[in-house]
Amino acid sequence: MDEFTADAFVNREEPVPVIGISGSDAPLAPSSDPKGKRERLRESLSGSSSKLKEKLHDATSSSSKEYGYSLQDRLFTKLLQQVMPEDEVDEMGLPPDVRSSKYIGRPSFSLPLMTTNFRRFNARIGVVFVFQNRVERLLTWRDPTQTISLLAVCTFVCLDPYLLSLLPIVAALFFVMVPAYLVRHPPPPPPIAQTSSYSMNGPPLAPPKTIKPAGEMSKDFFRNLRDLQNCMDDFSTVHDVILKYLTPPTNFSNEPLSSAIFFFLFIAACTLFISSHLLPWRLVCLTSCWTTIVAGHPSVQQLIASNHEEHLAPHQRTAKSWLDAWISHDIILDAPPEIREVEVFELQRRKGGYNGEWESWIFSPTPYDPLSPQRISGDRPKGTRFFEDVVAPTGWEWGDKKWVLDLGSREWVEERMVQGVEVEIEGERWVGDLAGDEDGMDARTIGKGKIRDWEEGSGNSKMGEWRRRRWVRTVRRKVVSEGIANSTAAS
Repeated sequence: MDEFTADAFVNREEPVPVIGISGSDAPLAPSSDPKGKRERLRESLSGSSSKLKEKLHDATSSSSKEYGYSLQDRLFTKLLQQVMPEDEVDEMGLPPDVRSSKYIGRPSFSLPLMTTNFRRFNARIGVVFVFQNRVERLLTWRDPTQTISLLAVCTFVCLDPYLLSLLPIVAALFFVMVPAYLVRHPPPPPPIAQTSSYSMNGPPLAPPKTIKPAGEMSKDFFRNLRDLQNCMDDFSTVHDVILKYLTPPTNFSNEPLSSAIFFFLFIAACTLFISSHLLPWRLVCLTSCWTTIVAGHPSVQQLIASNHEEHLAPHQRTAKSWLDAWISHDIILDAPPEIREVEVFELQRRKGGYNGEWESWIFSPTPYDPLSPQRISGDRPKGTRFFEDVVAPTGWEWGDKKWVLDLGSREWVEERMVQGVEVEIEGERWVGDLAGDEDGMDARTIGKGKIRDWEEGSGNSKMGEWRRRRWVRTVRRKVVSEGIANSTAAS
């Protein structure tokens, strides 16, 4: 195994640390292993290193061929393609839109392709870990001179924000151009450098530096694997901790607390909308930068940890008790649930012509009037046969015990502009089709210049085939208890 790959960005210093958060449920790796276990692991790794090298060499040589995948990989890929079929694009006779993302060439899931891409990715991801390691060294005061220089740069940028446009150019000069020039014009060896001055004139003495990916059999490749593993652990840990502490107060599982947070955020948004131009943003940014960087100093962290329980914890408990008392007194959420009125129409059909008896037919959500779409298309009314089978809408429950007959039959007929019907204003409040006008197209003239599309009746005149009346009942919103909500969220 090679020690390192020349001209490759790899973190050859300290490995990327794994974030450990106290109180989290994420399992942490042990800090030290027993001596016997470590020796057995070293022996097993040294014994299988040659086999692993041969396998990786075979996989590397076969990945460059078009059909160099093994039969097992091909069968496994075909099986996964059957489980997760590729999405088909509906043509629908229209010309394809090349701007649409559906027509962008994206290969389907393939295990050999994913393996190849992961090896390529891991060989080139070292520059990210180098940058991460250097940022951590700056923020943790490993080299105080560099951290103080960072504080000076942040101070200048905060006091004069226009210098932000200068930072990319300065970074390109000092971190890209100058190191590349020094590679082509290297300084003389130490003995010569002590006797003569270093001159950068003259022709270049070395070839230019090119960035190459880490070799798959080098230690740099496994260093990238190590740092990638730690970064994955860090992301999972931070993700779980954020959800653990941020989700309960914001998902309204505790409605008083979430309502109080919503109220404070709304007040803050309104205040900043009005007075944000009056705030000294340069001083705010400068204070934030200095506080963040100084808090990373080991002495400051030790001071904060030692004084937290003595000075900060009592104030935290006081603030929490004050917030709970304010929420219990000022956040009122015991308002009655929403109440609405639902309706159902009792439909009856005449048997044996105009002199026949009425037969209970169905309870329908629509009146099935002569000009309804179902009536015009010749469809039968839809609903339930018995009154007891009528259920409340989804998310609602009955507010009273029984249905009530709507005595204002004329009002709901006028509101729906029902035509070709006769309305009973007394008695059982039936609204029946006019005899001989089942299609509902005739309007009865009443008075001079006035047209009414329904007639008043007493129930003794001849009606058409159908009649209906309206029943109403109140419903209220269902209140989901906290236990049911938690069980639903867990499932």
